[in-house]
Amino acid sequence: MLLINATLATMDGAPAYGLVEQGAVAIRDGCIAWAGPVSELPGEFKLDESLDLEGRLVTPALIDCHTHVVHGGNRAREFEMRLEGASYEEIARAGGGIVSTVAATRTATLDELLAGALTRVDAMIAEGVSTVEIKSGYGLDIENELKMLRAAKAVAERRPVRIRTSYLGAHAVPPEYKDRADAYIDEVCIPGLEAAHTEGLVDAVDGFCEGIAFSPEQIARVFDKAKSLGIPVKLHAEQLSNLGGAQLAASYGALSADHLEYANEADAAAMAKAGTVAVILPGAFYTLRETAAPPIDAFRENGVAMAVATDCNPGSSPMSSLLLSMNMACTLFRMTPEEALAGVTRNAASALGLDDAGQIKPGLRADLAIWDIQHPAELAYRIGFNPLWKRIFGGVL
Repeated sequence: MLLINATLATMDGAPAYGLVEQGAVAIRDGCIAWAGPVSELPGEFKLDESLDLEGRLVTPALIDCHTHVVHGGNRAREFEMRLEGASYEEIARAGGGIVSTVAATRTATLDELLAGALTRVDAMIAEGVSTVEIKSGYGLDIENELKMLRAAKAVAERRPVRIRTSYLGAHAVPPEYKDRADAYIDEVCIPGLEAAHTEGLVDAVDGFCEGIAFSPEQIARVFDKAKSLGIPVKLHAEQLSNLGGAQLAASYGALSADHLEYANEADAAAMAKAGTVAVILPGAFYTLRETAAPPIDAFRENGVAMAVATDCNPGSSPMSSLLLSMNMACTLFRMTPEEALAGVTRNAASALGLDDAGQIKPGLRADLAIWDIQHPAELAYRIGFNPLWKRIFGGVL
């Protein structure tokens, strides 16, 4: 396939989106074979037929690097409770929050979980997404954590999308282990990780380091097991307070630390040294009406790569639009449109440990989004508007 007469936002790290006017992209065997100005197109890539994009914008296909799209039920009533004055922490301690989704997830069949996830993933695909990270964490026993991960893997069998799974057994303490978090880690979380790894269901290991979840010491035990199995780690860190999660993640060379509303300059420095990506999740900030914002300036000054994701989940971020996440990142946190686009392409790929996606560059997968717009800033600028024209996944239009 040959795309011509396009504006390319290569997102290759060059300034100004790596923009190429009057560009062309040659695709061969599912990969990008060449990209650049059409005037420099090598003869070997010239085809009798080509797809004239009439000046449309081409970007790498988008990557949602933090989601919980596999889950049972919804938490609309908790949304009402928050509007009536209850805090996220109060709802969680009263048996709501993550634990309420656990009950719904445990009673759902694998097919029911898959059907629900597909509706959310379809919305993402329609916005030019090619890759979605999906976490477990609503089963909180071995059987149901495995069921969630199987459902996540099955998404890629039903849709043209790439799925990366994260084992999030350390998400919350289930009711049957109330006040026995250490026992839960030893008896459920770590054995569950071993079982999921044996079944080939785990691409990364995640955890929730927070006062209502697990301490850094407890998370470290899970990370030690992940390290022994050769699995990369990532962490929900500094969302509601600062317990040292970002520093812990950095000490393990984590792919990413996510949320980070209460992170500080020292956290940014540690993450920069470790190469840990900061995953910014404006949907949760918005839904929870949080007032502490991630230290974007500190991440910039320390050279921390910033990704942006939906955090699509039934409680704190019931949002499936990555385009809306980009707008929120700019409006709420003053990220630039270029940072937001890098956050859902190049840096999102890094947050998942992928080196074959997120840029328009020879040798990478031909996962592309073609937009009916003229400039990439429009992707973060509009609200509730989807300008996707076509999506290319693995070289297939």
